[in-house]
Amino acid sequence: MVACVTVIRPWFLSLLFVLCGSFVAAGLLFSGSPGAAAGLLLAFLALAGVNSPLIFPRSVAAAEAQRRSAVDGRPVVYWRPGCKYCIRLRIRLGRSARRLHWVDIWRDPAGAAVARAANDGNETVPTVVVAGRSHTNPDPEWVREQLSRSV
Repeated sequence: MVACVTVIRPWFLSLLFVLCGSFVAAGLLFSGSPGAAAGLLLAFLALAGVNSPLIFPRSVAAAEAQRRSAVDGRPVVYWRPGCKYCIRLRIRLGRSARRLHWVDIWRDPAGAAVARAANDGNETVPTVVVAGRSHTNPDPEWVREQLSRSV
């Protein structure tokens, strides 16, 4: 049961968008508005995609991210699916986001503990750790600068 919850939790918001969009689109379709139904369903599917873990580079465990960061000097980003600030950071970083070490705090309890330790017990994300110092919801340009300083 715990494994099932661990797998579904990051996808919950995306699944909710898909289900809600499907119900609303079905209602519009049955009321005789197929064009509106299709447009609304596409909008909900886009929201589901943006809020899914798919737009983020593959997450690693907190211990692995910290080890890699110690070797290459790249920042570690603690994030969670559905966080609008995490999505903003990911989109604004563009292709350079793939060079960061991403830790999904919903999948990794150690990552959640790091985020809580950096934010007075709250799981506030994105929390970016650079050279052992944490920064909560930093400006994407600042993160890009830190990335350019790494090896």
